[in-house]
Amino acid sequence: MRKKIALVGAGQIGQNLAMLAAQKELGDIVILDVPSYVNMAKGKALDLMEMAPHGNYDANITATGDYKDIKGADVVIVTAGKPREAGMTREDLLNVNIKIITDVAAGVKQHAPEAFCIIVTNPLDAMVYCFHKLTGFSKRQVVGMAGTLDTARWRSFIAMELGVSVEDVAGTVLGGHGPDMVPLPRLTTVGGVPLCEIAAKEVIDRLLTRTREAGTEIVKLFGKGSAFFSPAWSAIAMAESYLKDKRRVLPCAALCEGEYGVKGLFIGVPCLISSKGVEKIFEIKLTDEEKAQLAKTVSSVTKTVEETRTVSV
Repeated sequence: MRKKIALVGAGQIGQNLAMLAAQKELGDIVILDVPSYVNMAKGKALDLMEMAPHGNYDANITATGDYKDIKGADVVIVTAGKPREAGMTREDLLNVNIKIITDVAAGVKQHAPEAFCIIVTNPLDAMVYCFHKLTGFSKRQVVGMAGTLDTARWRSFIAMELGVSVEDVAGTVLGGHGPDMVPLPRLTTVGGVPLCEIAAKEVIDRLLTRTREAGTEIVKLFGKGSAFFSPAWSAIAMAESYLKDKRRVLPCAALCEGEYGVKGLFIGVPCLISSKGVEKIFEIKLTDEEKAQLAKTVSSVTKTVEETRTVSV
């Protein structure tokens, strides 16, 4: 029997998730959106089905406005929410998107209580925290996408700057999904060669800044809306590792309960994603400077999470 993937939200990220999941033949796909948008979602599902002969994939792709249709989903990826626009911070999205995530959590808890849940909705660190609290799901079962995306951006910018293949760039990014995230140049390599040995400090500093502001850079270019190709692929990498038990180590927003000195918050950390979900969090020995940077991002995430408690739903 094929696996079942539920995509909550049929916007730009949702439609790319559906296409990528189909092309990788991860399973059958159900796209869920609010009734006022369900016809558009059904149109996208049908369009993808009509692409299958040339896309060389077998997957049943449907769309719905009813949570009962996600029953039995193995994976749920949540993108539902208002996208960020130019001049808008992730925190500006809080009042709108917390109401949306509350409804989503109720629907998923009722109809897909065994699913591995990947949250993409911004502000990411607060939304994954809320989803976890509202559902009461295991910490292995709920994760935020952002660290995988942030690390992809870090690797991409390095490859672009140095004129090398992105395949040979390895690195990781810790912390919250925002301007206080913590890329780790000290542990980044290009074909096994430490980044610090082949790039000048001013180049690395420029790459750090661009990575931390990557989301805002795209928002400014679009004028309205935010990134959708790269977030979709990042979430699919996580879903695939779970569905196929690939046991990949990916930076994800996972619930820390003492790791890195963090308790009760979802923070971007290296995670082993297996068929058990978030099987393990790996702790990196950080320098004093890196610890200070991580403390700063933890403070920012704490502030955003605290703000969620003041929002009336």
